Amino acid sequence: MTDSASHILQMQTSTNHWLQPEKQATQPAEAEELRQVLRFHEHRYYVLNEPLVADAEYDQLYKKLEAAEKLHPDWVTPASPTQRVGSGLNASFATVTHLVPMLSLENSYDAEDLNDWDRKARELTGLSEIEYCIEPKFDGASISVIYEHGLLTRSATRGDGVQGDDITTNSKQIRNIPLSAGFQNFGIDTIEIRGEVLMSKQSFAAYNAGLTEEGLPPLANPRNAAAGSLRLKDPSEVQKRKLEAFLYHVSYTTSTASGAGIPGTHSGMLQMLWDCGFRSPVQEMKVVKGIAAVAEHCAWFESQRDALPYEIDGLVIKVNDLALQEKMGMTTHHPRWAIAYKFKARQATTVLRDVEFQVGRTGAVTPVAKLQPVPIGGVTVSSISIHNEEYIREKQLMIGDTVLIERAGDVIPQIVKSQPELRNGTERAILFPTTCPVCEAGLYKEEGEAVWRCINVECPAQAVERIIHFVSKDAMDIRSFGEQQVRRFYEMGLLNDIPGLYQLDFEKIGTLEGFGKKSISNLEASLLQSKQQPLHRIIYGLGIRHVGETMAKTLARAVTHVFDFKNKTVEELMQLEDIGPKVANSIVNFFANEKNIEMLQQLESLGLNLQQAEQSIAAGGSFSGKTFLFTGTLTRMKRQAAEAKVEEQGGQILGGVSSKLNYLVVGEDAGSKLEKAKKIASIVILSEEEFLKLLTHD
Repeated sequence: MTDSASHILQMQTSTNHWLQPEKQATQPAEAEELRQVLRFHEHRYYVLNEPLVADAEYDQLYKKLEAAEKLHPDWVTPASPTQRVGSGLNASFATVTHLVPMLSLENSYDAEDLNDWDRKARELTGLSEIEYCIEPKFDGASISVIYEHGLLTRSATRGDGVQGDDITTNSKQIRNIPLSAGFQNFGIDTIEIRGEVLMSKQSFAAYNAGLTEEGLPPLANPRNAAAGSLRLKDPSEVQKRKLEAFLYHVSYTTSTASGAGIPGTHSGMLQMLWDCGFRSPVQEMKVVKGIAAVAEHCAWFESQRDALPYEIDGLVIKVNDLALQEKMGMTTHHPRWAIAYKFKARQATTVLRDVEFQVGRTGAVTPVAKLQPVPIGGVTVSSISIHNEEYIREKQLMIGDTVLIERAGDVIPQIVKSQPELRNGTERAILFPTTCPVCEAGLYKEEGEAVWRCINVECPAQAVERIIHFVSKDAMDIRSFGEQQVRRFYEMGLLNDIPGLYQLDFEKIGTLEGFGKKSISNLEASLLQSKQQPLHRIIYGLGIRHVGETMAKTLARAVTHVFDFKNKTVEELMQLEDIGPKVANSIVNFFANEKNIEMLQQLESLGLNLQQAEQSIAAGGSFSGKTFLFTGTLTRMKRQAAEAKVEEQGGQILGGVSSKLNYLVVGEDAGSKLEKAKKIASIVILSEEEFLKLLTHD
């Protein structure tokens, strides 16, 4: 969208014409002229950041169009600025499939990583030097948008990379996502574009200031604020957050017979998006030849990141020639023609003011450092877990210390070190408690462990954490009932233990703010549905120490009823796959506790399923007798779904790498399991794509 001097003059003349108090749109052509004026000013304000009219004047123009369209509904067009605002609340978000999967990027952290990637790129292309396009790696929420015949028809979140949530209505509240764009000028009929939705530092600060004034808790950081905003049910609330969108990659197009044609470079594509009215990173991008120039630009840009009006956590380097991109292709995890250069972790110094001790669901007592609040990478950090007594000793931490902290991977804050040379004598030693900070029962530390635990099963802190774990997605999956609600109900005395979930006083809950008939109906339905969850989910939901999801499935297959574990010995349990003495002892101790048995009896009397269902898999399934393990992040399906497919075919999921494992399926960012499996010749290592082929093979 080019703003030439003559075009600006023409639009400003039209603006002044329409700002006359008596001027109203009385013909369809006049309404269209008014729409063009509004689109022009939206682009100046939201894309170029160079407004030519005051907000009040824009509102005056908008109201005139709104009034005309209200009188003449047949004049309304899908691309009218009035069609951004949704007409009501969205009850839910439908799941939609991306036209092209949204893969992740391979990461690099220094010039050596870049050189290695460049070497592979040159080998694949046969070139001695490659032209690269460098652009910011925006720290927001990924989306894809689809335009058909120039009109915005769908927007979706990244989701799992293959499917995402349909957020079309909410995306229309983002003013620099055009409702219509001139792709026909380039011979494009349908186009899918990737981008990032974010909240600028200024908008984030202003929004949080407003929340604070209203007595509400501020949002954590701009990235979470943007991601959460996209899934708000009220589009008008989305609009209040002043989100912005950068569109930076064309993933799919279909062509028409006419038009100028599609650019042959990535930088050309970014310019095309800009010319069509999008906020693409043409002002931030840089095209260079050779990896040395890339490394030099990365180092310079990192030094400038704080001057940007929005948060970024690195740069993205892409082969600029689209034909070369096609030639290089991609793996199942990432394109070979692009890489992310991650900036160094954010660091800052602050003062360790105090230490609080928190109790988790397994009784683990965790010290939490309370810091003098300090901003790091868009997040104000005031609390950091300092793990255990040994960690405190290792870092030589004292209350009152000046400490260096960082956000590892720009996400999880941690203490790097204390600075004892800055002590002035007022610092105090951190004394680890000998009794539980909640129930005052004595603490116990198992031999070989660093963690002190409260072993009082009636400890209130553990009760809350156990309920939170029980209702979680991977356990009983009681939707509409998250951590916040559990804590609220517990503090109000409406919920005291796990069986209490199925005895809630819904009449009393109905009097609470935020719980209308619909909310209560959803919660009742979720609780009822959870009663039919399979036994392995119950076992995992109990929160038995050392028992994860895979282990819970192994245990469920070994019994017909959960109470069968009362009679199992450590030796018998150790005969099961992947169960060693530590896990076996934990299970025996859990079922030897009468209070745990009473709780399970209560749950059964309330209608929960504590029996193992008959195996629905025929003995001759294609994976019968085969063992599988998944590591890393899958991009084509969720891990739970993949494991379920294996079990449907008679296969078994193991909890770790051993000589008993037949197949290790490797996803993105695989770690130590892959390295361990490489040392065992009998294990077949599969990519996700190879696993899917194996799954569908007759």
